[in-house]
Amino acid sequence: CTVIFTRLATRDLHKPISILFCNLAVSDLFTSFSGFWISMLFITNPDITIFGSRDMLAPYALYTTSILSTIYNLVSIGVERYLAVAESMRTRFRVARNHSIAVVFTSWVLAFFLGCLPLMGWNCLQAERSVSVLYSPFCINYLVFITLPNVVLAFLVPLFTYLRIIIILRRRKLRMQACAGQATGTYRSAETQVARTSISIWLLALVSYAPFSAGVIFDAANRRCHGELYPGVYIFRNCTAMLITLTCLGNPLLYTLKLRALGAKLKALRCLAAARIRTV
Repeated sequence: CTVIFTRLATRDLHKPISILFCNLAVSDLFTSFSGFWISMLFITNPDITIFGSRDMLAPYALYTTSILSTIYNLVSIGVERYLAVAESMRTRFRVARNHSIAVVFTSWVLAFFLGCLPLMGWNCLQAERSVSVLYSPFCINYLVFITLPNVVLAFLVPLFTYLRIIIILRRRKLRMQACAGQATGTYRSAETQVARTSISIWLLALVSYAPFSAGVIFDAANRRCHGELYPGVYIFRNCTAMLITLTCLGNPLLYTLKLRALGAKLKALRCLAAARIRTV
């Protein structure tokens, strides 16, 4: 909410990357809200989160939609950064504000379509053979169809984009060294920052989505009853949900990396509001 507020209030949305950052914050907000909804259902009626119920379809669908939107946003940010760095090298394509808006709209449409498939009928309320034990009443084939391709997308695309950015920055640094050693410190600093950011992104994605994917694979490979898996596997399921929710806190820190600048903007907004009050 802080990221959304500061970017809207300071009019930073004229930059394409700022639109993607703001949309990522919206996706994280939806993830937190849907996770809170599922937690409240667990508190009021724990059995429906274990054995499944029609009441779980809507919160699980919103949770899936928000996670998919987050993944698509992370991929879009990586691609945008790569295009921005490679722009002056060999490509004439320039990412504009309209492109970012189109990407945001497309990602949400795709996330809503894939996430709401259980609400459209792809659920296992009637067919118990293929029902997921961890995420009832979702079907196993639906979870595999949603989880594995998108997790692979979340790993491979940022790997390619950020590695290419590091390679481009290193080539520019070597070229500047060959030309009387100019601006080597700037490119060395940029390369170090991108490397640190990419490693942090990889670690956060690994900690967040790999356990969830492992749980889906375990769910698909083991055809057991709910009672046979209780309580250890359900504790693991809850931990994976907590890790995904904690990602919502890590994303703003990773993709802004300017806590002092963020605090300065909030302070400036507060001072501006106080000045307007004194003027009135």
